[in-house]
Amino acid sequence: MSIDTAIVLAAGAGSRLQAAAPHKPLCTVGGISLLGHALRGLHKAGLSKAVVVTGHGAEAVEAAITAVDWPLEVEWVRNPEWQLPNGVSVRAAAPLVRGQDVLMLMSDHLVDPRLYARVRQAGAGAGLRLGVDRHLDSELVDEEDVTCVETSGTRIAAIGKGLVRFDAYDVGVFALSPAFFDALDRLESPSITEGVRALIPDGQAEVVDCTGLDWADVDDAEALAKAERLYAQASWRSQ
Repeated sequence: MSIDTAIVLAAGAGSRLQAAAPHKPLCTVGGISLLGHALRGLHKAGLSKAVVVTGHGAEAVEAAITAVDWPLEVEWVRNPEWQLPNGVSVRAAAPLVRGQDVLMLMSDHLVDPRLYARVRQAGAGAGLRLGVDRHLDSELVDEEDVTCVETSGTRIAAIGKGLVRFDAYDVGVFALSPAFFDALDRLESPSITEGVRALIPDGQAEVVDCTGLDWADVDDAEALAKAERLYAQASWRSQ
């Protein structure tokens, strides 16, 4: 099943970046908002629609993005419970994508569009596939904050922050099948990680190796400076 739609999470407050921008999705790298980078990257990866989930500062974020003519369709959904774990934001988008496989990503990540394309091409499988990076000494990664993944072949064996045993980092880009949304529905106020864990016992959570493709989680001023340097040197940067 070809994936044509992505869910983009843009609901959080981003308190550690408020000195750079009052609303995290609108924080700029190379003069383009992080959310704008995501939308352009999705188009380059061959997707035709993005469902953007907003919460904190929803009106400002939606107004800023709506003012630009993007190369793909953008649909909005608000999560009034944006302060709850991020799986609740994914679940807010479910009515707009129910029954189809979708890509899912974070608006605060700067990502090489080829990474989106790789995960899209791999597809969601029986439950989900998560892009992972096996380069464990990248200077772009905050080891205290990154979500770690232990794999067994192509399957996820464990996932979470602070894992003692792991062999990959979660890059924040997923291909999701309806099974993932069903798993979220069985949980109360779930995080994305909890939804992934729910699919592990039945072998429905797999990985896509994205090692060598650029990505950066832009959470604070130090990460923003690293993202600026990455983008300035990137062959894939937006024109």
